[in-house]
Amino acid sequence: MKIKQFLAIKYFRTKIKLLSVLSTRKAAEEAFRLFSTPQKLPKAKNIKPSAFNHAEPLYVKFYGLRVKGYKWNKDKPARILILHGFSSSAYKFSHYVAPLIEKGYEVIAFDAPAHGGSEGVTINALEYGKLIEIIIKAFGPFNGFIAHSFGGLALSLALEKVPHDEKMKVVFIAPATETTSAIDSAFKILDIQNENVKHDFEKIIKEKSGHSSKWFSMKRAMQNIKASTLWIHDEDDDVTPLNDALKVKELNLPNVEFHITKTLGHRKIYRDKTVKNIVIDFL
Repeated sequence: MKIKQFLAIKYFRTKIKLLSVLSTRKAAEEAFRLFSTPQKLPKAKNIKPSAFNHAEPLYVKFYGLRVKGYKWNKDKPARILILHGFSSSAYKFSHYVAPLIEKGYEVIAFDAPAHGGSEGVTINALEYGKLIEIIIKAFGPFNGFIAHSFGGLALSLALEKVPHDEKMKVVFIAPATETTSAIDSAFKILDIQNENVKHDFEKIIKEKSGHSSKWFSMKRAMQNIKASTLWIHDEDDDVTPLNDALKVKELNLPNVEFHITKTLGHRKIYRDKTVKNIVIDFL
């Protein structure tokens, strides 16, 4: 862990503990804000890939925010939408653009709010899912999707609402399968042990969405999705646990094919050449 990250975590741990003495609700609100705030990528890691020099810029309005997108190979009959994960950006998937174009796809990618070139400070799964619905309505229909991590959870929520059939192809790469797991991980990092703070955190989710955190589950959502699906996950993923994905695998859904990798973790997996080829072949 870098020293700046360590100091930031230490600061927020102390802040939440102090707030919890005054008000567990205020402490939970601060924890939820942090949970919904992606880290901005440093400039050195957010260099514009050459593929984006040839992209047509796209924009949509979302809750008053200007959300930025990119399009390649305009007006082709089949379209693919690429969805990045938390604290990431469309730039990270530049190596998928050329092979998708070669297959004859129109390719579209968007930076989620608070990511990349889009406006905003925070984002949650419900909002990301609604944004995907807006993108589908404005630029679709889409024949396929590639979604990594947080983008996978958001896509699963969107597909529950969007008419589709088994002809649609979806690739989930290390998707954020269970929100409860992400919350537990955040609580450990922030050293939140106060049960009243945890209770108020759950209340905030229910107030904002009308659902408990358990509802934001790909295991639940996948049972309502008809699309032909390729799910790629790594044994050594320390962000979105493989165990959560295996619980989906145990459902034996006829439209879902699993591919388990080793040693790639959570981020190397979508950059891996073999994984990329498997994705392109599936699509």
